[in-house]
Amino acid sequence: MSPLRLRLALSAVVFSLVLAETGPALARPLLIEGTSTVYQRVLTRPGAALHEAPGGAVSSRYPAFQPLYVFARQDGWIEVGPSSAAEPAGWVEAETVVDWKQNIVAAFTNPADRARSLMFRTEEGLRGFMEDEALVDTQARLIEKAETGMLTPEDGVVSIEPENFVNIRDRFYILPILDFVEDLHPMTYDPNLLLKVASVPLRDELPAAAAAEASSSAGSFDAGVVFVFDTTKSMQPYIELTRKALARIIFDINGTDIGERINFGIEAFRDNPEAAPGLDYRTRQVIPLERRINQLPVLEAIDNTRAATVSSPGFNEDSLAGVEDAIRQTDWDQTGSGDRFDARYIILVTDAGPKDPRDPNARSEIGPVEIQRDAEDRNIVIMTLHLKTDAGAANHDYAAERYRQLSRFAGRQFYYPIEGGSQQAFEDTVTLLVTALTDHVRMALGQAQVLPPEDRDRNLEDLGHALQLAWLGAREGTRAPDVFESWVTERAAEKPQALAIEPRLLVTKNEMATMAELLDNLTRIAETTRGEDEARDFFRQVRGVIAQMAQNPDRLVATDADSLGGALEYLERLPYRSQLLQTDETRWMSGPMVRREIIDGMRQKLTQYRKWLYDPSVWTALYEGAPDGEQVFAMPFDILP
Repeated sequence: MSPLRLRLALSAVVFSLVLAETGPALARPLLIEGTSTVYQRVLTRPGAALHEAPGGAVSSRYPAFQPLYVFARQDGWIEVGPSSAAEPAGWVEAETVVDWKQNIVAAFTNPADRARSLMFRTEEGLRGFMEDEALVDTQARLIEKAETGMLTPEDGVVSIEPENFVNIRDRFYILPILDFVEDLHPMTYDPNLLLKVASVPLRDELPAAAAAEASSSAGSFDAGVVFVFDTTKSMQPYIELTRKALARIIFDINGTDIGERINFGIEAFRDNPEAAPGLDYRTRQVIPLERRINQLPVLEAIDNTRAATVSSPGFNEDSLAGVEDAIRQTDWDQTGSGDRFDARYIILVTDAGPKDPRDPNARSEIGPVEIQRDAEDRNIVIMTLHLKTDAGAANHDYAAERYRQLSRFAGRQFYYPIEGGSQQAFEDTVTLLVTALTDHVRMALGQAQVLPPEDRDRNLEDLGHALQLAWLGAREGTRAPDVFESWVTERAAEKPQALAIEPRLLVTKNEMATMAELLDNLTRIAETTRGEDEARDFFRQVRGVIAQMAQNPDRLVATDADSLGGALEYLERLPYRSQLLQTDETRWMSGPMVRREIIDGMRQKLTQYRKWLYDPSVWTALYEGAPDGEQVFAMPFDILP
């Protein structure tokens, strides 16, 4: 036995002895019928009281929609507690809570390019509205009545989505999905979910710090732009052209109120310097994003930026490392002053595709989808200027696909191919983009745009509106609507291609740690399989690992699963089919390329989970004194394992 395995074995023995000496094990919540690891949970209705015993004295009252675990049910009473790893807190009357079976929540998307969502009292009311032949007119009438407080019971509408965008990561709110119906959208017959939701902000009042920030930020909308330059051997002309275009705009706005409200930073990337001596660096912050009296230091920094003199290992470069550093190392919040940048942009400039996470010279194990999701959750827009030069013709399709995945925000795409690497087209595009970003500031200040109508890009205009709604939502302390139960459509009623509500899984830190540990074990075993015989043995080894994980009370895994994802039983109850849930023995044995795709997907998600686990800004305590492992995160479905 290796020293590491010996230490782990001894730790397990000591842990079991400690448990034995501390008396009986803690009570565990009840399981949902038909599962072996998914605990029953309820949400409190407004005014729910906690009793010391069934029919006993009231010890306290819960806020509305407090998630609680169920430990026992008895004659119309339910024994509850806030944590699965602690003793029950007491009893509530069954009629004062509502079952919460899927543990999923809804997050509003940015409403910039769609109508605000209406929340209906009944499923039938929502269906009738969506099937109305005069939908657009009816919708406009109901929205106007909701805004003016003139709704009547006959309208069937109980609330409306906030006018401004509420970012669930910046201002956490609980919009539990109590039930859902998988349906088809009446306009296009595309899949659509009808969601029964309940809503209340996590805290009844806007926190003092947030209120102070909202008050101080009035009228202060500004923008931070970080250029991420490919500085490999072929890029010098484009670095100089960026400087030329940027200088022209900076000189035009210098000394104006717009010039004071848009600031720049520069990040550079190349490739793995260990694989190509002379590259000097993989990524480098050329000049940080910060508020300046003028932007001349930025122009000087570009002047001093030189392309590499040696070639990189392969045509693809480590652009994802550059973007990742721009996201995570830029001080977007301006921690010194506390006056954060309201609009945040990254403009990637490159003539090569990104390195695949499987490339031995790639730094990160996550791909463009995961990076884009992280950026959007931080309100950062990624735009890509892709120089499609003749030298990279064989690489263009690969690069374009990945940069399209990377360059998305609020349902729009910001990928700009420069055909043939045309220097004039590149300069014109840089000019248009940066001018459009200055127009975002003008729009927020109520000023006229500089770009003439014929040069405006609809996506960029909508983006400016979306960022303004997010800024207003933060400034005014916008919260989710204060309703109890209602029905809402996942996709916009009048625009099926627009996602209005994004379902997310509310996971605890312990649950995400379980996901990470499972993926770590799966990838470790999978990487050692060679040939068909070992591939057949893979699931037997996986079951052994899951059985070991199940011995840890914090790792809730099902030991009799038929698929890789089945070990995480709560995934099977979601309106989403994850990659692991679709991976059974038949699919695993369908070929080495399929196995490679599965392994790569697991590794990329594992890397993202580890980032989240160590990022305290991601996690929220649902109640005072919540242990670290019980803090929660609203996890997007598309990042589930």
